[in-house]
Amino acid sequence: MKIISLRESPEYKDEAIRYLQKSWPGVLPIIYEDCISYSINARNSLPQWYLLELRDRLIGCAGLITNDFISRGDLYPWLCALFIDNEFRGSDYGFLLIEKAKQDTKKFGFDYLYLCTSLIGYYEKKGFKYIGQGYHPWGEDSRIYESLV
Repeated sequence: MKIISLRESPEYKDEAIRYLQKSWPGVLPIIYEDCISYSINARNSLPQWYLLELRDRLIGCAGLITNDFISRGDLYPWLCALFIDNEFRGSDYGFLLIEKAKQDTKKFGFDYLYLCTSLIGYYEKKGFKYIGQGYHPWGEDSRIYESLV
């Protein structure tokens, strides 16, 4: 099992773009292409993108970003795009990516990590606490969670 940071391993850029586009088909493909391409040489510590590799196969991904298209611009950084391939769910592989994001959040000088989701139950098991609702530009709302890092 290996967590790949795209900043540390930019040679995975094209593979990462394809993987995130496949994993999140509801997001316009240009979003991940643009976000990932520009993140590799960004001046600041954010954004960060991660891949989870098992036996030379990508099975998961996540990002650490400044805003997840949510109204709470006062909160950051945000865990985003956490995804584990269906056949590997239930094995706590998502937790590995969450822990990497938490470690980097702390390393970059932040005390809290945030996420927005409609999912109830999963993130609470991973140390996140519900703190309220946030609103997306397209009219939906999401639950906002925070975790001390």
